[in-house]
Amino acid sequence: MADQAWWRSAAIYQVYLRSFADGNGDGVGDLAGLRSRLPYLAGLGIDAIWIVPWYPSPLADGGYDVADFRAIDPIFGTLAEAEKLIEEAHAAGIRVICDIVPNHCSDQHAWFQRALASAPGSPERDLFWFRKGRGAEGELPPTDLQSIFGGPAWTRVADGEWYLHLFASEQPDFNWDHPAVRDEFEDILRFWFDRGIDGIRIDSAAVLIKDPLVSDVYEDNEGIHEVYQAWRRIADTYTPPRALIGEVWLPDHEAFARYLRPDELHTAFNFAFLGAPWEAAELRKEIDMTIAVHAPVAAPATWVLSNHDVTREVTRFGREVTNFAFADKRRDVPSDLELGTRRARAAALLTMSLPGAYYLYQGEELGLEEVEDLDDALREDPMFHRSGGVNPGRDGCRVPLPWSGTSAPFGFSPSDATGDPWLPQPAHWSELSVAAQQGVPGSFLQLYCDALRLRRQEPSLGDGPMRWLDSESQVLAFARGDLANVTNLGTAPAALPAHREVLLSSVPLNEDGTLPADASVWLRLA
Repeated sequence: MADQAWWRSAAIYQVYLRSFADGNGDGVGDLAGLRSRLPYLAGLGIDAIWIVPWYPSPLADGGYDVADFRAIDPIFGTLAEAEKLIEEAHAAGIRVICDIVPNHCSDQHAWFQRALASAPGSPERDLFWFRKGRGAEGELPPTDLQSIFGGPAWTRVADGEWYLHLFASEQPDFNWDHPAVRDEFEDILRFWFDRGIDGIRIDSAAVLIKDPLVSDVYEDNEGIHEVYQAWRRIADTYTPPRALIGEVWLPDHEAFARYLRPDELHTAFNFAFLGAPWEAAELRKEIDMTIAVHAPVAAPATWVLSNHDVTREVTRFGREVTNFAFADKRRDVPSDLELGTRRARAAALLTMSLPGAYYLYQGEELGLEEVEDLDDALREDPMFHRSGGVNPGRDGCRVPLPWSGTSAPFGFSPSDATGDPWLPQPAHWSELSVAAQQGVPGSFLQLYCDALRLRRQEPSLGDGPMRWLDSESQVLAFARGDLANVTNLGTAPAALPAHREVLLSSVPLNEDGTLPADASVWLRLA
């Protein structure tokens, strides 16, 4: 726990709290459940956990509609329990990262409620983007800007004014031109840093600064970097310094890198790699691009295969089209889960051997697939509802984890639970539970445990250099010191470079020592 640059090489486990573990039996995951599973996480071999928003929320967007940034939602527990979790995680050698959502709040937030109760032009409304509408009676939105979740980005209130929301209508955008908004969030940072939080993940980090009446460009506008430079100064006042991790979706690689300059964020998520198809040339291009983008600012890359927003890789890699893009997400797309599982195992070894930090999403280590047959009445995601059901939404990757047992809730809730899990689990997940896989050679979970253990032990893994090795066109092969990763994305077996030892493989090698299709191996080079 003493390494101040831990974030450069860390393996970080994303916890979607509602679906991780239910401690009080109401069918919803909570802090008690998470605390009870800290030994599992420590045994898995991760360095930190990232917890998605745990704040009071009406859950219009899975907790990203925050009603109070300095409290814990009662469904999860109390602030005292959160402080106890941080303490216990540190004792287990695990750092804790929490989400901060600076672009918007819930429409139930005290500031917004006061704005609704105040007159047009009032100081309370200046904290948000309230504007008059177009048309003779102001009946049209101020602009034609569309929400990221679909539909207009403006909602009208009773007195006729409209307010901006880049996401759901229950998530009004803050006006970051207002100094009170900046002061508020700097205080929120200190509030959580003072409680021992080791870092924060910044939701929608590039969209804070905008003028929706002048431009429909709401990403990466002038003034955004001053916000994070101020945040970095705060983070650096702590011992050890706290880490700032950005959710930065930008197609311009140079613009992305500017967020990672030495006086701004420490790291940012690598969504280009996450969305790449299971194709050797495309993956190599994204790897090279990622390393090249980060080099000028001396920032570590991050690598991730899934999170609480995207289709789980077991399902994604089993499809004819294996890339991920929000705009292309549709229902009833067939997937070969056996093929997807094989590719996901290979992708895990590929990803964990790349230079920088590694993120995994809860259940990824169990080989869980996207649950796509949820009853529409149970779906909560605004992406589903605002698209009229065209987009299946993100509920399918948020189904509660299976821990043990042969029938639901598979140990997610205690045996005396009074409520069913908030989303139903597939019956066959009994075979994928932690108990069913733990310590079982060849299981998905054991592969992750072995890989994370080696990743921590091997000095050449994590942050540091890499070099490509000669390989066939459908094979990715690179070295990290004397350790090599070879991943075969083709259909024919692949020859391996000269090596002294096979450290770990996603599937057994062929009898002739070649690497099967859709497989990955770690080698000790000769």
